[in-house]
Amino acid sequence: MRLLLTNDDGAYAPGLKALHQALAKEHEVWVVAPETEQSAVGHAITLADPIRVHPLTQESGLKGWAVTGTPADCVKLAVHELLPSPPQMVLSGINQGANVGVNLLYSGTVSAATEGAILGLPAMSLSLATHEPFDFSYAARVAARLVREWDGLGVPPGVSLNVNVPALPPQRIKGVRFTRQSNARLHESFLRRQDPRGHTYYWQAGEKMGTEGDGHTDYPALRDGYVTITPVEHDLTHRRALETLRTRALELPPA
Repeated sequence: MRLLLTNDDGAYAPGLKALHQALAKEHEVWVVAPETEQSAVGHAITLADPIRVHPLTQESGLKGWAVTGTPADCVKLAVHELLPSPPQMVLSGINQGANVGVNLLYSGTVSAATEGAILGLPAMSLSLATHEPFDFSYAARVAARLVREWDGLGVPPGVSLNVNVPALPPQRIKGVRFTRQSNARLHESFLRRQDPRGHTYYWQAGEKMGTEGDGHTDYPALRDGYVTITPVEHDLTHRRALETLRTRALELPPA
């Protein structure tokens, strides 16, 4: 297959390199990824500035381009402009740090896969659940297995898979769970400081994931040692609320 790899950690990030290494033996692999880290940019796209592209260095062993834009920009440019012909699948990652719960809204990694799905392509995002140095090779093997098994999974058009792998030795991973997105949210803290000119600024000092959810949702299952796979779509409509709203009468104010 012709595969497009991208991420939000940057074109030379170790997770992307591990993913490339696991897939390049069997597939035609192209990389179109941000030139610099774009973590937590969500599904942002660049409109007010030019997007510049630079060929990846020969030393990297990667074929493709680094882009001065967001992960979603990378997918759009790759599909419409940069690749000699469209990819047959989009893989985003491997991200350093889990993307579960409300993190999915912030994640550039997940948004790149979502963009692929919007464009009608099979797509998945992949994350390793640690911010510490760790071997990405097993998570990359999970990705390669999913590429191989994709046709049998029955993923509908417009849906991407969000995959999270525990940061554990492979023999300690308990298996795979297909999960819903949990309601686990981030609990942030900020440091209030002053610059040398006396102006106040804030630095996001840390974040801790909440524990909301059960074993059928992504964060608790990942925490319990399972690879979690969550189908994700871009339609944010809450259908039950919509049906309730349609029973209400709301008049516009007079013109």
